[in-house]
Amino acid sequence: METRSAGLFLLSITFLFAVQVADAQRIVCDDVCKLADAQPLESLANLSIRGEENALLKGTAPATPQYAVVSPIGRSSVEMIQQAPRLNTLNGKTIAVVGVSFMTSVTHPEIKRLILANYPSARVILLDEIGIAGPYPAPGITRKSKDEFQQKLRDMHVDAVISGNGGCGLCTPKETGSCIAAEYLGIPSVVIAGPGFEAQAKYTALNNGVPVMRVAKYPGAFAAHTSEQLIKNTREILWPQIVEALTKPIGTDERQAGIQGSSGDIRDDVFYGSIDEIDSYFAEMNWSDGLPIIPPTFEKVNTYLKYTDMKWDDTVAILPIAHRNTTVWHVAVNAVMAGCKPEYMSILIALTKGLGDPNFRRTLASTHAWMPYCWLNGPVARQLGIDSSQGQINEAANIAIGRFMNLALMNLCGYYVKQDRMGTFGYPMSWCMVEDDAAALRVGWKPFHVQSGYALNDNTITLSSTLLWGNNMAPSTPNPEKVMELLAWDISERCQFALGSGKQYTYRTILLTEPVAEILAKAYKTTDDLEAALITASRRPVKERVFANYYANPGGAKDGGAHSIRQYQGYIARAEGGAMTPTPAWYDSPEAQQLTIPTMQQGMTAFLITGDAARNKIQTMPGGGFATIKIDLPKNWNSLMEELGYKPIEEYELK
Repeated sequence: METRSAGLFLLSITFLFAVQVADAQRIVCDDVCKLADAQPLESLANLSIRGEENALLKGTAPATPQYAVVSPIGRSSVEMIQQAPRLNTLNGKTIAVVGVSFMTSVTHPEIKRLILANYPSARVILLDEIGIAGPYPAPGITRKSKDEFQQKLRDMHVDAVISGNGGCGLCTPKETGSCIAAEYLGIPSVVIAGPGFEAQAKYTALNNGVPVMRVAKYPGAFAAHTSEQLIKNTREILWPQIVEALTKPIGTDERQAGIQGSSGDIRDDVFYGSIDEIDSYFAEMNWSDGLPIIPPTFEKVNTYLKYTDMKWDDTVAILPIAHRNTTVWHVAVNAVMAGCKPEYMSILIALTKGLGDPNFRRTLASTHAWMPYCWLNGPVARQLGIDSSQGQINEAANIAIGRFMNLALMNLCGYYVKQDRMGTFGYPMSWCMVEDDAAALRVGWKPFHVQSGYALNDNTITLSSTLLWGNNMAPSTPNPEKVMELLAWDISERCQFALGSGKQYTYRTILLTEPVAEILAKAYKTTDDLEAALITASRRPVKERVFANYYANPGGAKDGGAHSIRQYQGYIARAEGGAMTPTPAWYDSPEAQQLTIPTMQQGMTAFLITGDAARNKIQTMPGGGFATIKIDLPKNWNSLMEELGYKPIEEYELK
């Protein structure tokens, strides 16, 4: 069996430290060293047993079990650039001041004025002349906005870039993208960000190969300040930071901060200790969600590899946002930690592939806290007993897969709360559901994966995210048109962000129990028919949309701006397809028609029949897009399942 010398060295060092500080759990060092010299490191994860044997031979009480564990972290695929020296002065320099987020219309003209007042020979270029780069693309991805921005930086001979304002989880990476694009050309930069978003800006740059990203910190929420406050803070607080960021040399210590290299076999052990010590260490390293984990020993992880035809070191995906090379081994490590069964490996590999899909991941950093979740279709979910009935997300199998998703977002993708998952109030745990494919066939509809182009007995996992969970609706009528209207009202109320103050359209997942689906299927023979009816019915009065977007716009204040709310109403009506339509059925109004806007677009809604089949329930979940991945089972799947006591998968296929 192959040995892992790098891990052996680390294990020895860790153990020597443990001997000095944990007398109560001491195992004689000479005995351990003899074991280490005599055996491959794989066997040392069972030192707890050998330690107890030694203790019994010596007539002492058994030691607390100890485990050698491996790392759950994929390694970055991005190389760090060598950044250019900072400027000696801003005099005589061409400086681009760019950005489109959070009150830049107030702060950026003031920054231009300050530059020219203090450095009269400088030249300032604003957004309308040069644009922005947008979020910096992942390795191997081409983005037109980034390329055009870099070309303009060259053509205009720009010497420095100031970008901002980063005040949310999505806009901070976008504004940082212009600085990253500049640094790749050897142009010094600084990004402006509000409280709590400095770490996100720096981490975004680091993930894209820029070791040092200078940040000018704004003292508060941009949109909550008046124009006078914005200008005062720009002069007194931002301006000194901007000058220092562009002119202070980058020191060696600053460059090295946050850069962590690693080498050797990814299966090498990284820590040795008791379960409590492992839990504490993994939490300290940001490798766990703070809840207890199953120790990922080499032996334990290795048992998971037989449930896939892929090799242990095959790359499953290069996962943003840290662009980590995630192998089958890393999937197995996190599966062990989460408490997933080994036979879930094929499901978890497919889930991991979906984590990199931009249709799924684009919203994850937002302060609005999109909650990631997934659902399964196909016979393998039924075979493995992953639940689709009442209380499904609380069943052990579903919980374990949901927890794997939670750990994978940290360890495989590089998302961390307070760093680049910026939900204002935090995030619930991810969860896993299963669509009841048989129920869909009983009511005459196609299950979701079949609607998406897969065969009925293909196995798939779909990843999505939602802004809401719970507060379901229980229609108390057998009239399919009235149920559709209730659902249309629910949809029009549950738009993107509270009050529907964000984008006009959003993806939605609609959960339907079988009794409700049976009623709807009497009038709507397919989910496409139902979606078409909902698009027509689910319209919102323009006045509601305008009030929400004017006073609660997530991108910045409209109140007190260039246009009154009455003028803004005209803009929204033109921009968002306003039309005089029949007054929605749920409004008790003498007006036969109202000026309304649509809230749905074709193809942005998933309908799932799932949950308690004894209840009449609908749950509308607005959120992010969908990423559906086929689950590839190993060729010897049935023989593997027979060993574990499962019936053949063919017994769970549908016709």
